[in-house]
Amino acid sequence: MFKYLKQFKWRDTLETLMNINSTVNGIVWGPLIIILIIGTGTYLSIMTGFFSITKLGYILKNTLLKMFAKDDKGEGEVTAFQAVATALAATVGTGNIAGVATAIALGGPGAVFWMWLAAIMGMTTKFAEVVLAVNFREKTPDGRFVGGPMYYITNGLGKSWKWLAVIFATFGTLASFGIGCMVQSNSVALSAESTFGVPVLVTGIVLAILTAVVIVGGIKRIGAFTEKLVPFMAALYILGGLWLLISNAGKLPGAFSMIFSNAFTGTAAVGGFTGTVMMQAIRFGVARGIFTNEAGLGSAPIAHAAATTDHPVRQGLWGVFEVFTDTIIICSITALAILVTGVWESGESGAVLSAMAFDVGLPGIGRYIVSVGLILFAYSTILGWEYYGERCLEYLAGTKPIMAYRLIWVIAVVVGAIGGLGFMWDLADTLNGLMAFPNLIGVLMLSPVVFKLTKEYFTKEKGELKE
Repeated sequence: MFKYLKQFKWRDTLETLMNINSTVNGIVWGPLIIILIIGTGTYLSIMTGFFSITKLGYILKNTLLKMFAKDDKGEGEVTAFQAVATALAATVGTGNIAGVATAIALGGPGAVFWMWLAAIMGMTTKFAEVVLAVNFREKTPDGRFVGGPMYYITNGLGKSWKWLAVIFATFGTLASFGIGCMVQSNSVALSAESTFGVPVLVTGIVLAILTAVVIVGGIKRIGAFTEKLVPFMAALYILGGLWLLISNAGKLPGAFSMIFSNAFTGTAAVGGFTGTVMMQAIRFGVARGIFTNEAGLGSAPIAHAAATTDHPVRQGLWGVFEVFTDTIIICSITALAILVTGVWESGESGAVLSAMAFDVGLPGIGRYIVSVGLILFAYSTILGWEYYGERCLEYLAGTKPIMAYRLIWVIAVVVGAIGGLGFMWDLADTLNGLMAFPNLIGVLMLSPVVFKLTKEYFTKEKGELKE
């Protein structure tokens, strides 16, 4: 037995698996998913009268301006904002810093335009997901509220479609460990090491302890913690970014000009930048936009399903706010910082490029803003995705494996921090993308429910305003 194991070519097998995954990943995150996600968002936007744009003022008034209001109308486990804070905690991650930089490095300044387009369409997609999650959620015997794609597929389309829900939940459970856990803890560890000189193992252990303390309390403790963490970390990064942009205000018109012109022409080679064509701008802009705001992937609705609300559409408004905050605000700050400082021509990519931009724009303090932002963004993602994976596992196997799942999650935080299981990260990226397919099938088939509830809600709101 041992002789056979010794002779087995593990390295060759792993390389083969990596090559297979790379091929599948190229398909999953290729034109098909881009067309499907953008197409779904466009269809939903048209059928709802582009309300996420035309009623954006109303949406922000009823979300941003009521952020900390305690809504006791309806049923739920956590407040509306605690639910969206948990979703934002998972959504706002390394993609907002490293992902945007990679999109520009690979697709040129024009990629930012397509990232914005994906977000505009994605606001309605996320809205639809949240509406369906709340409408078709279930109340467990112990009083918890659970929901998400696996539940609205099963309860909305019927038991004959349960196989599709199982596929989503399986992908969600497996993907959570990579995209939501190990990749994030590794980002925290590397950032803490490069900026503050903290050994990666120390960071991993501390991060694991901090994670365990929060997740042991379930959605109520996660929600209570993230409603404080998310505004703080967002404000820190946004204010730092605005400071940089105001300091370089004279270069903003040129940055916007590059974004809009290069979106349709591609970008010529300059400096360390190798040059791109229009299709690259579209591909990387849309793909990275989707990656960061997760509209269409079906992850965020899992958190929103636990919210206290009196109508699915009221919580759905928070879904619009979520994408707007993540991409239109936070990602745009990263993108514009990279463009106005001129570092996009350096040939660098990822978090290094973002850190370079802030260091040039805000000498002496910029790199610390990025590092602290990256640490907080990544940590919050670990908390949010733990809940997503936990709910997916519960759908598949009930509540018995939950404690074991949490233990494995905490261990995975440490493993990710020290850089282990690199192949799992790539595999999880593929699985993360595969979540979109069953979810979007469910959203499209149940879209009449979304349209009906949306019309019902705004008709009622209009009537109450007249009174």
